[in-house]
Amino acid sequence: MEKLRHVISARQFDDPEYLNGLFDVANQMERDDVFRALTDPLRGRILATLFYEPSTRTRFSFEAAMQKLGGGVLTAENMRESSSATKGETIEDTIRIVSGYADAIAIRHYEQGTAEAAARISPVPVINAGDGVGEHPTQALTDVYTIRKELGRLSGLRVVLVGDLLNGRTIHSLLPLLALYKDVQVDLVSPWQLRLPLKHREYLLEKHVAFHESEKLDGLIEQADVLYITRVQKERFATVEEYDAVKDSYILDARMADRLKPEAIIMHALPRVNEISPEVDANARAAYFRQAKNGLYIRMALLKTLLA
Repeated sequence: MEKLRHVISARQFDDPEYLNGLFDVANQMERDDVFRALTDPLRGRILATLFYEPSTRTRFSFEAAMQKLGGGVLTAENMRESSSATKGETIEDTIRIVSGYADAIAIRHYEQGTAEAAARISPVPVINAGDGVGEHPTQALTDVYTIRKELGRLSGLRVVLVGDLLNGRTIHSLLPLLALYKDVQVDLVSPWQLRLPLKHREYLLEKHVAFHESEKLDGLIEQADVLYITRVQKERFATVEEYDAVKDSYILDARMADRLKPEAIIMHALPRVNEISPEVDANARAAYFRQAKNGLYIRMALLKTLLA
């Protein structure tokens, strides 16, 4: 794998050994944070976070990561309505301007491909923090890091992905990373309307990843090492009626969670609506809040890699 310049797609991370190194850095960051031993390798550096779509975990974790490493942050949480975009400024011009103020840019945008377009003209590193229904590579890195921490391995897994696989950019980025490891089996569970796009299924075939599609979760829970639930994304539907038809397709409650193997984990990139009942939070298998915390350390590791 070539030295990182930008982080646009999970497919850039095609070397498991590189990932192991990145995860080791993230793990060290966590230990240093716990023991108040963090240094400030990014002192004097500035990260700009440009968010054209709402975010809590991703934006806050990027900003916290930069500050914990000694750097500063320029932040815009509602670029779609409170920036010069409302005056017609193009994304290219915005990037040209902001790159004069910041040493790196994390961008979330509602249009797929925007982060890639930004990277083509940016003189500073660009990190894709989610582009429409495209990708969310730093979330995928967080997810794989979480699986390694929780289960101690990344090979020989059965991963059950549930919910909105059509629009779920977290899933679109996770699958290429899972494909790097041996004997990984993937179950794709969704309503037919929210089926994983063909290009991602073709990628799994190309990489010889065993996968199975189903509209039913029954019979799969007991076999899962990782049960990854996704939110049905209301904002991606043309009508409320279309959303209402599928929004309650899968709801994980306490009784269902107890059917998982004792060592299995439940993941979710969050935010959740009703797809995981709050009563599941007390289950030791529920890893989604730990998963969110892991995102801080993964983004610290990435920022250090890009800027130190």
